[in-house]
Amino acid sequence: MRQGLTWFNIASLLLGFLFLYLPIALLIIYSFNESRLVTVWAGFSTKWYAEMLQNQGLLNAGWVTLKVAFTSSCFATVLGTMAGLIMSRFGSFHGRTLFSGMIYAPLVMPEVITGLSLLLMFVAVALDRGFVTVTLAHITFSMCYVAVVVQSRLAGFDRSIEEAAMDLGCPPGRTFFQITLPIIAPAVVAGWLLSFTLSLDDLVIASFTTGPGATTLPMKIYSQVRLGVTPEINAVCTILVGLVATGVLTASLITRRQEMRREAEERQAIANS
Repeated sequence: MRQGLTWFNIASLLLGFLFLYLPIALLIIYSFNESRLVTVWAGFSTKWYAEMLQNQGLLNAGWVTLKVAFTSSCFATVLGTMAGLIMSRFGSFHGRTLFSGMIYAPLVMPEVITGLSLLLMFVAVALDRGFVTVTLAHITFSMCYVAVVVQSRLAGFDRSIEEAAMDLGCPPGRTFFQITLPIIAPAVVAGWLLSFTLSLDDLVIASFTTGPGATTLPMKIYSQVRLGVTPEINAVCTILVGLVATGVLTASLITRRQEMRREAEERQAIANS
């Protein structure tokens, strides 16, 4: 057995994974259960997925969730990219500490506090709660994750490429869109996928900021679960878990490929020097 890898470490790791993922695995398995009783296995069946497609309430909530996630992710990606660019390029400007604190605060702040503060703000400005308020709330917390991802990519960015382009007469704006943005594109895409996944998964903040006609899928699931778990809920949750897992894995692969490409560029630069 390799050094540092003991049976205790292996057992602890297995128990940790079982604690985290066994409930999800059981949910996915019982979504294919023939019986209406979610705890009694009666054979394999996909009929509950067909029943789910006939449930107009779940379909409407799913459509609202996708619209909110797509819209908020696009705006969060733009704002987060700008914030990451400011934090990595503008050095120690006046108010940087406050700006950085405002960017990082939603990452560590409890969702209940974030949701309540947004609710009070929307009430203060007399903004009717609905699709717009949920989207604004999701932009607020998801743009922070995009800013962190983009800032980490810009931290290892070789600015001599931009300087060479501007020395040849390329304006700063055109340099950003033709030189900088294509290079940091994997980080921007990873940030978009991460914010999209976070929006799909949000329940607490959406509960505070939602209104008539803006019920998201997690809220719909939670309201139905309070009356009893049905196989349809298992099917919906399985699809939601699949979407979230796909988004997280895709963002991780893009980030990993970006790191490998940066390491290759660094080794090539050292070899050339």
